[in-house]
Amino acid sequence: MKNLCSLLLVATVLGMAGSASAKDSLCDKAAARKLTPEQQSLFGPKSGHLRYDARMIRAAEIAQKRAHPKMTWHCWKYVKDALLAADVVKSRPTTAWAKQAGDELCRDYGFTKLKISNPYKAPVGAVVVYGGPDAGHVEIRTQDGFVSDFASRTSYPRPLVGVYVKPS
Repeated sequence: MKNLCSLLLVATVLGMAGSASAKDSLCDKAAARKLTPEQQSLFGPKSGHLRYDARMIRAAEIAQKRAHPKMTWHCWKYVKDALLAADVVKSRPTTAWAKQAGDELCRDYGFTKLKISNPYKAPVGAVVVYGGPDAGHVEIRTQDGFVSDFASRTSYPRPLVGVYVKPS
């Protein structure tokens, strides 16, 4: 079940291991359930035998439904909205730039930075943050790729700042 929790942690960025209660966990065993056939299409063909926390399912669905066909340059806004709407975070993050997302999620929302240097190895539901000379980029890992203000099968072509999850 520990590996399942790692795979299913939803959302968001940065940091140190916080002390989150089971109530705040994104891998609440009591709340975990199987996906509906419609949800399996979002999470991929191998998702049918796994159990997911309802908030993780909701955040991924929200992000996927709100994604545009092309980039709008508002990735952090869309990820913030999905995390807030899915009750992953209790208040809206306030940092302006996407590359700051990880620090804020760790500091204020109990997220942990994973020791992953390849975004394709990020668990489904993890928040992936990229740097660069401008605002950077942030997205949520899905079974088939990544989603923020747009959905993509490939990771963003920027330096990886980190992969963040909310610990159980």
